[in-house]
Amino acid sequence: MCPGVESDKPGTCPKCGMALERNPAFGPAEAGEDDAELRDMTRRFKVSALMTLPVFVTAMAHVVPAWSHAEWANGVATRWMQFVLATPVVLWAGWPFFVRAWQSLLHLSMNMFTLIALGVGSAYVFSVAAMLAPGWFPKSLGDMHGQMPVYFEAAAVIIVLVLLGQVLELRARARTGSAIQELLGLQPKTARLVTPEGDVDVALDAVQVGQRLRVRPGEKIPVDGVVIEGSSHVNESMLTGEPDPVEKSAGAQVTGGTLNQHGSLTVQAERVGADTMLAQIVQLVGQAQRSRAPIQALADKVAAWFVPTVLFAAAFTFFIWLWLGSLAFAITNAVAVLIIACPCALGLATPMSVMVGIGRGAKMGVLIRQAEAIEKLASLNTLAVDKTGTLTLGKPEVTEILLSPQSQLSMDDALRFAAALERHSEHPLAYAVIQAAEKKKLALPVVPDFQATPAAGVSGRVDGKAVMVGKADFLREQGIENLAALEAVASPRQNEGKSAIFLAVDRQAVAVIVVSDPIKATTPEALAQLRALGISVVMLTGDNERTAKRIASTLSIERFHAGVTPQEKHTFITQMKKPGVVVGMAGDGINDAPALAEADVGIAMGTGTDIAMETAPVTLVRGDLRGIVHAIQLGRAMMRNIRQNLLFAFLYNALGIPIAAGILYPWLGVLLSPMIAGAAMSLSSVSVIANALRLGTMRL
Repeated sequence: MCPGVESDKPGTCPKCGMALERNPAFGPAEAGEDDAELRDMTRRFKVSALMTLPVFVTAMAHVVPAWSHAEWANGVATRWMQFVLATPVVLWAGWPFFVRAWQSLLHLSMNMFTLIALGVGSAYVFSVAAMLAPGWFPKSLGDMHGQMPVYFEAAAVIIVLVLLGQVLELRARARTGSAIQELLGLQPKTARLVTPEGDVDVALDAVQVGQRLRVRPGEKIPVDGVVIEGSSHVNESMLTGEPDPVEKSAGAQVTGGTLNQHGSLTVQAERVGADTMLAQIVQLVGQAQRSRAPIQALADKVAAWFVPTVLFAAAFTFFIWLWLGSLAFAITNAVAVLIIACPCALGLATPMSVMVGIGRGAKMGVLIRQAEAIEKLASLNTLAVDKTGTLTLGKPEVTEILLSPQSQLSMDDALRFAAALERHSEHPLAYAVIQAAEKKKLALPVVPDFQATPAAGVSGRVDGKAVMVGKADFLREQGIENLAALEAVASPRQNEGKSAIFLAVDRQAVAVIVVSDPIKATTPEALAQLRALGISVVMLTGDNERTAKRIASTLSIERFHAGVTPQEKHTFITQMKKPGVVVGMAGDGINDAPALAEADVGIAMGTGTDIAMETAPVTLVRGDLRGIVHAIQLGRAMMRNIRQNLLFAFLYNALGIPIAAGILYPWLGVLLSPMIAGAAMSLSSVSVIANALRLGTMRL
């Protein structure tokens, strides 16, 4: 199938004539749509193989000494039998190849089907002419019985072998989609809707956002949502890779496709259909499999001059042998050159490795949305990482609330004021403040005149008072008074790696909320593995200098920049990109989106915001830095595999064309028949496919 064009329905590429690959983003495929081409090619292969067998057997009578004098081996009836059986093989079974060849000529984009059509067409037309009008040819070309040679078996066998290669390729493509199918299989077909009249089973695509669903023990959670009643343990290994179940109770987020193990849960749907995590994974993988790696440009450039070169080689072979006085050898060897030079292996070298590798990555929790990211991952040598949610858990908790001596507020009032503003923010620290207020069941008032300054703070009116929440620098720029005393109180906590959120009411600094975000348990291991791979790590964080320094020291990160805004992160990435330096950026928040887009390869944490995941070409489903290690190893393995495939394809054609042209005949008396050339061509394609499939099982 053609990987270069997206379509919402089956069809053929107007440029190359190959089947269009369907884009999963257009919605679910109709039943049987995805394997229609495989079924068609399989049917053509089976029928043509049965019809070609007697043609092949009777043709072998000419080369097997024990049969050489058999009457049936040279009779007119035998030739007509070969013609009758070979004709539907060539004209029906091989028709898709002729159509694709014609389309390639119309669009001046010659490809492997051009060579197949020329080779098979030459052998078939010559044979028909030799059988029906033998007088057109010199008698010296005839055998001992005066009959002209025919190559029906070559034309038919070549079609069968090419069809076999197509079937194997299509089956291999189906195998590369197994990761998607496994993920889709995680999603149940129905959901149990909670209604006033009782529970009702409905089709999954009928569930709407806001509806309540009941999930009983042992059932899969149908959609992404939040638990509103009940408690249980949920197996989330499909997302985290960890076998230990996660406790879920009211307020906890759950993901469609995960398994509810023990208790009964009532879940309110938040994301359904194409918005669920599973649907996004399917779409990401589908997009990546249709994109093309830059190294594919090498194969495209080679193919652009390869086909004309082969045509020249075939013409040169024909005229040399004709000059030597053998029209039969001229035709046979020219056809052999056309067939053995078929660039099937060259065309499969890159896309097969890309699709198999992307499927492997999906199983590992590494979603590669753009194939060009593969090369960048393979050559990555510098990695910039955000702190919150990337190096740390991204789930900070409020540990202290420190009040200014001049403050007239209680701790609960300070928390309520801060939470009222922060619930409009998506920053992880804001979520910690909101969670702390919810635990205390504080009523949060409506905030008019809300304003947000990215990576700095927020402001608005709470209970008629002007309230500001954010970094000390943000409050200082707004002219807030009495800030120094609170900074002195917060400084020891910040030196311990904790974060401080300052609160001002009516232009007076009144409190500081201390938030702690622990480092992920897997972060030290992941950083050690990255260093072992030769990756230089740089931390970019919007947090203050003291907190950043503490985290960097704990994790042995030598280079870091603190207090940076989203624009400054983007600038730092731009400055890092120098000749020989391939920069990656790992982050999870909206503030990381500009840097993710600017980096040579952006890597988003699957636990972060949707904007980050949409911006980055690579997403780590588990939100674990070890996923970056796996992504780099996978990228390097894929590039090795692609280079191996390209090298094999080049060597195969470099050696095969001269042999097919008859270069060994003067010394060894060896000629390569078109039938053997067709077998060798198909074998080369199968070898490339087999090598690409190794990516699915090799240890990374």
